[in-house]
This record gives sequence, structure tokens and C-alpha cells, in this order.
Amino acid sequence: MKILILGGGGREHALAWNIKERGNGQHELFIAPGNPGTAQCGTNINIAITDFEGLGQFCLDNTIDMVIAGPEEPLVKGAWDHFQQDALKHIHFIGPSQFGAQLEGSKAFAKAFMQRHNIPTAAYREFTAEQFEEGVNYLQQHSLPIVLKADGLAAGKGVVICTTHADAIIEFEAMLVQAKFGDASKTVVVEQFLDGIEMSVFVLTDGKEYVLLPEAKDYKRIGEKDTGLNTGGMGAVSPVPFAAGDFMQKVTTRVIEPTVTGLNKEGINYTGFVFIGLIKVNNEPFVIEYNCRMGDPETEVVMPRLKNDLADLCLAAAEHRLAGISIETDPRTAVTIVAVSGGYPGNFEKGYKIEGLGSVPGETIVFQAGTKEKEGQIVTNGGRVLCATSFGATTSEAAAQSRQVLSQIQFDGMYYRGDIGYEFE
Repeated sequence: MKILILGGGGREHALAWNIKERGNGQHELFIAPGNPGTAQCGTNINIAITDFEGLGQFCLDNTIDMVIAGPEEPLVKGAWDHFQQDALKHIHFIGPSQFGAQLEGSKAFAKAFMQRHNIPTAAYREFTAEQFEEGVNYLQQHSLPIVLKADGLAAGKGVVICTTHADAIIEFEAMLVQAKFGDASKTVVVEQFLDGIEMSVFVLTDGKEYVLLPEAKDYKRIGEKDTGLNTGGMGAVSPVPFAAGDFMQKVTTRVIEPTVTGLNKEGINYTGFVFIGLIKVNNEPFVIEYNCRMGDPETEVVMPRLKNDLADLCLAAAEHRLAGISIETDPRTAVTIVAVSGGYPGNFEKGYKIEGLGSVPGETIVFQAGTKEKEGQIVTNGGRVLCATSFGATTSEAAAQSRQVLSQIQFDGMYYRGDIGYEFE
């Protein structure tokens, strides 16, 4: 197949890597806009992920068979819908409709969907600026801690956990009145705090059938032992040791199946990935959030463990053949550790030369994220710059190998957590 992947981060590098490796080179890959890492797997195309006209024309000019959307932005803005016009609808598009993408694009939409389909989640209420005083009164009576979420997309940073009522009210005002997250916080969801351990499951569905991909656990905080500011993700582990047997059966019957059944019942066009963020509380699963695409950096541990060719799986979803598909998974543990720019997730500089990329051992894959090529040299171009994914018989072994590889890579201000997977070692 001729395949176009939308995006230019570590997730898209991992998607492209799987399709190239597991597909044994049978597919022709294009990535828009891509990065120097994806250029090792296919051809980068300088088209923005929300330039739907440009993307559509490229697909026609190059007889593209399938488009796989990496990030959420094009989906929330209606990429699937654009590809339903007569000239483009013969192209398989992997990603939900704009309406379906509200599962990620609107926390309030997602919570209401869970409520309609009896999917376990934290109790919540939502407020707009017009309800500010009502919201303050509600917060003053709320049990602690209090979780505040910007309703819309906020680059993974729109969730705040407040340990005092005063802090919650200050944050509530910053979101609603001062537009801390812009349009994303025009509505704020106030949630009950759930105390447990988090993980993510990934489903590929056609809106009726589904397959379950390898699960993962990511690490959002910038500091070791999960301290400091939230980030887009500092690392991930797969498999998740506590995600087995009875617990995963509960996840399947109480969360995954009602989610897919709900999409079907409501007539939501959804051929693509559902990322379900879960928290395990006293051996019971609760849904924290949905995303309408694969996670990042979780994709960087899931794709290496997935032995199937992702392109074949996506084609099966597009052709409604998922019921007959078996997922093959590498039984070893994979650990990815993300290297970020100094100052991230706050202000950081770009353009630093990256040294040591040419000496990576075979058991480790370096996925590039915030990088670009400048005068023949790969330089930093974002907050999360790259990540190292390694296999091992144990979490400790895989994590040690990823740390070892990152110790051989350098750029000014480089930082990574040395404790990814610490609770499983």
C-alpha cells in the first residue's frame, strides 16, 4: 500500500517504524510533515497536518491508499470529514469523524458519553464563565483533592490537581475568567479525585469490532518519583505488571466493550484508535479520559512490542475485518525514556546540535520527536526531543539499557528521568 501518516513527532516515527519493519518494506510510506527520524522510514512531505486541501491533493497526485492520523488536532478539526468528499472517499482514512473526535476534544462530551453507557468514571460537574459563582460555591464544598480539567485540547497540560479549596478557586478562575488555556478552558470540568495507579489501553476499532493492542503506563511529571510539573510524557513501560487476569477482564467488559458498543449505538463514525486512560482503584478500573489517537510516548513502547504490521491492521479495520484478526505481541518488556530540552515544560531554546545518534545498539530504537535537520546536522526543535526504547527480560533491564543509550547522546540542556518504571523494578 501507499500510506500517508499525518504528524511529525515520536509517535509518528514509531508508527512509521512498525509499518516499515513489520511490513517488510512492502509499503511505500509518506509522512507529513515528519522529522529526520521518519525520513529513515519513508518520504517526508512538507504539508501541514491541518492543510486538508493540500493533503487531499497530495493523496490524489500520489495515488495514496490509506491515511493514518497521528495527532488529535487534524481529527478534532475534521480531517476525516474532509476525506469523505467524492474525490477522496476511496482512500481509507484511519481516524474518527470530527463528531467522534469529541471524545478527546471535549472532556464534557466524553464524560457524558461515559455516563450514558454506564462506563465507570469519576463523579463530575462542568461549569462555564457564566456559572463562575456557582462553581466557586461548588468547589468550597468539594472534598479534597479536587481535579480541574480544561474541557478542550491543552497539549496534555490542561489538568490540575488542587490540594486546598483556595488553590482550586484560584485555578478555576485562571481557567475560566483569565482563559489560562485559551478556548480550551471556556468550560471547566470539576472531577472527584481518584487515588490509584494509572495505565493506558489502546483499541483499534471500526466502530463495531475491535482489537486490543499492547497496554502501557506513561509518566507525566517532569521530576523523578513523579514530582513537578505535568508534561506531554517523560517515558513509558509495556507491558504493565498489574494489568493482567481479573483486572483486564473487568477493563474489557466494563470499559472497552461498552465504549465500542456506545459508538455503534450512537451511529458515530469511528474507524481508528481509542486510547483509554485508566486508573486502578482497589482493583477496579475507572476511565480518566479518552483520546482519539495513539498516545505519545506510549506508542514508542507499544509499536515495537506489536508484531503485527500496523498497516494490515488498519486495512482490516477499514474493511470491517477486525473480527478475524489476532494480535501478536513480543512478550519482553519495553521501556522508553524521553530526553527533553532544558527548561521544558516551561521555556526552552531550540537549535542545539544532537550528538551520538549514530551509535545506537540494535536492541534499542531511538525515536525522534522534536528534531529537524539543519545544514546536514540534526538539531533540537521542540520540548520533547527524542526517546530511547529498549527491550529486556524485566523492567529494570529494559530501563537500564535505555538509560545507557541516552547517556551516549548529547545536546545542550538535555534532561531525562532516570527512574522510568521505578515502581515495577
